[in-house]
Amino acid sequence: MNDALHLSGEVVASPLAIHGLTVSYDHRPVVHSVDFITPPGSMTAIVGPNGAGKSTLLKAALGITRRLTGDIRVFGEPYDGRSRRVAYVPQRSSVDWDFPATVIDVVTMGLFRDLRWWQLTRRHHRDKAMESLGRVGMEALARRQIGELSGGQQQRVFLARALTQEADLTILDEPFAGVDAATEKAIVEVLKTLRRQGKTLLCVHHDLATVRDYFDHLLLLNVHRIAAGPVSTTFTAQNLQETYGGRLGDVQLLRLLDEAPREPREC
Repeated sequence: MNDALHLSGEVVASPLAIHGLTVSYDHRPVVHSVDFITPPGSMTAIVGPNGAGKSTLLKAALGITRRLTGDIRVFGEPYDGRSRRVAYVPQRSSVDWDFPATVIDVVTMGLFRDLRWWQLTRRHHRDKAMESLGRVGMEALARRQIGELSGGQQQRVFLARALTQEADLTILDEPFAGVDAATEKAIVEVLKTLRRQGKTLLCVHHDLATVRDYFDHLLLLNVHRIAAGPVSTTFTAQNLQETYGGRLGDVQLLRLLDEAPREPREC
């Protein structure tokens, strides 16, 4: 499987190319022999039922979870050589929110990999962090303790931390989980702005009703890769039924495949 894409006559390395990825827990594969190439400049959703291996796939690609087999390429090279071009927003539920840090401290952490071990953050680092907080509407809470924020506010802060890294590829694990409609809308707008700037976004996503409104590419996953490609051709009744094991009813499918755009739902 070649991870180079031909775009406008040019050969472009995929921001994230996954080849034959298998991850096993207790001798049981949770991701099995998955191939996937992320199109550059896309906003791609990874969709599937609970336990499908969506978060595991991302963590294995980033080296957080050990993979049994598979090759991962980031912009054509092993991840370690390209990690500076990648930002990661983890699941909010995986973060220790009791850690004693202010909002501005958390966002500034996104710049630590650009500092030597003996260097301290300076005024221009703080200014950059404040600029990122402004992009997500959180600059007024910069001195607040991170644990005092609502779930939606915490998610905005972690997105701001990713923004400080100015990454070419941003990976987000369930960025809309447990947030209110206003926060969801704000996050979507920031992600779409990044896409317009030529950045690549890859998100684990659960709300089937907003897939077509938010994303242009799609990976349907249930341990195995079920289908991948543009939303317009991949988000189909047959692929959804195969992904969810036939658990989606006909009425639900008709609603999902209806052409009418939808607003973010209240959470």
